Amino acid sequence: MADRVTQAAAAGQPLIVRGHGTKATLGRPPALGDVLDLSGLSGVTLYEPEELVLSAMAGTPLADVEAMLAAHDQMLAFEPAHLAALLDPQATGAGTMGGLFAANLAGPRRISAGAVRDHALGVRAVSGRGEVFKSGGRVVKNVTGYDLPRLLAGSFGTLAVLTEVTLKVLPRPPEAETVLLPGLGWAAAARAMSAAMGSSCEVSGAAYVPEALAGRIPGLPGAAVLLRLEGFAPSVRARRGMLEDVLRPFGSTEGLVGEASAAAWAAVRDVAPFQGSDSVLWRLSTAPIAGPGLAEVLVALLGGDAFCDWAGGLVWLALPGPDPAAEAVRAALAPHGGHATLIRAPEEARLRTAVFQPQEPGLAALSRRVKAAFDPVGVLNPGRMHAGV
Repeated sequence: MADRVTQAAAAGQPLIVRGHGTKATLGRPPALGDVLDLSGLSGVTLYEPEELVLSAMAGTPLADVEAMLAAHDQMLAFEPAHLAALLDPQATGAGTMGGLFAANLAGPRRISAGAVRDHALGVRAVSGRGEVFKSGGRVVKNVTGYDLPRLLAGSFGTLAVLTEVTLKVLPRPPEAETVLLPGLGWAAAARAMSAAMGSSCEVSGAAYVPEALAGRIPGLPGAAVLLRLEGFAPSVRARRGMLEDVLRPFGSTEGLVGEASAAAWAAVRDVAPFQGSDSVLWRLSTAPIAGPGLAEVLVALLGGDAFCDWAGGLVWLALPGPDPAAEAVRAALAPHGGHATLIRAPEEARLRTAVFQPQEPGLAALSRRVKAAFDPVGVLNPGRMHAGV
C-alpha cells in the first residue's frame, strides 16, 4: 500500500480510495484518478471478547464483524448506519470497516453511546507521503500524543489510507423495547423528546416520524415519537413506568417489544423512509430542541418530507426535484447552528454545491494545513470533501 501511494505521489496521480463502494456517492464527486481498491485487505486481526476490543483490516465487511460480535452478545455500541440501500438501490451488503470509520456514520444510539470516533482505540494507515504509521493502541490508557484516530474518523479518505482500525466494543443489551407516543405534531414531539432525554430513564434512542412517513417505519400507528429503553428486563420495566409518567402530559403511550422494536429502529437507522428514491437528501445536525421545528419549516418552505433522529438533533430532509436548494436549507439552519450535509443528489448538483457545511475561514485554513501535512501532493481523494482540497 505504501509503495502504491508513493508511486502515485511521485507521478501526481490522484487515487480514489474505495472499499465496497457503498459510500462512493457520499461527498463531492472525486477527481479522475486510479481506484485504490481496499476490498481485498480483509479480515479480523484481533478479537478479545473479554477485553471488549476488536481490530479489523479496512476492507473487512461490516456485516462479518457485526455477526461475529452478535455471536458473543456484543456490539458496536454506536449502532453503525447502513446507508448502502439509501445511496445505491443496487448495492448489496453494508460496506466495510474502513468505510464506516472514514465516514464516521453512527445510528440512533449516537445520543447515548457517542459517535464512531468515540470508540476508536487505534489505527494503522498510510499517509499521502507513502509513510506507514500507527496511532493509539488496544486500550484507552495507551492512547498518547495526538489523537489521530479521531482526526481520521470522518475524513473520507482525504488524509490517509486506513489499513486497520481498532475499536472498543460493548455487551449487547439483553432486552430492548420502544415506548411510542402517537399523534403528536412537530412542536409537541420536540418537547416530549426533550422531557424524555432530560429524565433519569436512560433513553438510548429517540426519534420522531410524522404522519406522512409513518407507513414506512414498521409498527407505527401514525405520527409518533419513538423512545427506546435497553438493559436487563427488570430495569427496562421499571424505567418504562418512569418514562410513561414523564410523558403523561403529552398523551397516552403504546409499545413495541422484541423483533417489532428492533425492526422499527433498524428502519430509522437505515433511513428506510427515503430508500428506493432519487430525491435530494439532506442530513442536518443541530440542537435537539430545534430540529423538529426546523424540519417543519423546511418541509413547508421547500416541500418534500422529513423525520428526526437523535432526539431531534438529526433531521433527514428529502426534497423533490434535482435542486438541492442549498442556500435556503442552510439559511433556515443558521439561526439554530449546526451542519447541513448533502447526502444524495445528482452528480452535477454535488459538483456545484458545498456538500459539507462550509467552514469558517480560520477552520478552513486549519483544514488545508492538516491536509498538506498528511497529503502534501493531494493524491488521496482530492476534492471529496471540499473543492480544491
